[in-house]
Amino acid sequence: MEVFVARGYHAAAMDEIAERAGVSKPVLYQHFPGKQELYLALLDESVEALIETVRTALRSTNDNGQRVSATFQAYFDFVASQGGTFRLVFESDFANEPAVRQRLDLADRKCADMISHVIKSDAGLGDEEALLLSMGLVGMAQVSARYWIDTLGTIPRDTAEQLVARLAWRGISGWPRTSDTPLAEAPDGEAPVDEASPGAVTAGDAPPAGAPD
Repeated sequence: MEVFVARGYHAAAMDEIAERAGVSKPVLYQHFPGKQELYLALLDESVEALIETVRTALRSTNDNGQRVSATFQAYFDFVASQGGTFRLVFESDFANEPAVRQRLDLADRKCADMISHVIKSDAGLGDEEALLLSMGLVGMAQVSARYWIDTLGTIPRDTAEQLVARLAWRGISGWPRTSDTPLAEAPDGEAPVDEASPGAVTAGDAPPAGAPD
């Protein structure tokens, strides 16, 4: 993994990989027929780590504002804690290879699918509409996290996470929740009764905890 991250696919050599792994080159080839098969195995591992990180974030709370914040934190966690392995998923120099491209597209699609289920159920949007919004959020999280890691030190991590999460939340919270109901009619002279469920999402709701004012 270290060799592929440092050198990229094309410049990585199986001799160096075997040396780093502490095995002979023939032993390495006993486990992987070639460099591409080894790269794909490592890519599969990295993709699954990303998907599981996002899945955990989405399941961490039922509060949608916190869910947005947790999802962005997941992408920042992924780029910060994997020892550079995120570059295999987000910046592969072998992305034109169909087998690699398929895995990279699958990673984006799976993460977006998980997010779209929440958007669809809470905002009442159609499948394609919810998926489009989810792809936008995935792209926003990925690009902002990569920018942050490449400019490490210019913006504290917590601040960077809160900034982009707040931006995303201000947009996605503009859709009313499907659990919201119109104000019920009240007897003459009385104020109408708001029957919306507690915690309904509206654009005016507070941003995720810890977000800057």
